[in-house]
Amino acid sequence: MSGKIGAGTAEPKLLSGGNPQIPKGYGDEPVQAYIAAMPGWKSEVGRKLDALIEKAVPDAAKAVKWNTPLYGIEGQGWFLGVHCFARYVKLTFFRGASLYPVPPGESKTAETRYLNIHESDTWEEAQLESWIRQASLLPGEKL
Repeated sequence: MSGKIGAGTAEPKLLSGGNPQIPKGYGDEPVQAYIAAMPGWKSEVGRKLDALIEKAVPDAAKAVKWNTPLYGIEGQGWFLGVHCFARYVKLTFFRGASLYPVPPGESKTAETRYLNIHESDTWEEAQLESWIRQASLLPGEKL
């Protein structure tokens, strides 16, 4: 992949918990820069998630805001966010309470649900793909 992000610049800074600090941007390029900067095993998780999202929702819009890759539908908002923490990668389904089955991680926000992926986890790809497809059909967050 060619591009200007990261070309001739220093490696992205890792914020507390190991989350890459990536400049805000729209499109695939900033998301790929974030994934490349994810530390250790998390980068492979990021690549697999991005590929799964592209497979499930080929027309998904992408952006990085607040050092978090977001996936959405143009004009409808964001349905999924990805964020690195020290010991896991957190997927945020902004309308997760409407998914079936509901993702396991509860939130202070009634509609939001999380899925945390740890290094030793094996994830059910078919279930994750189903959640991604379902989430893409719901009204998204206007972030």
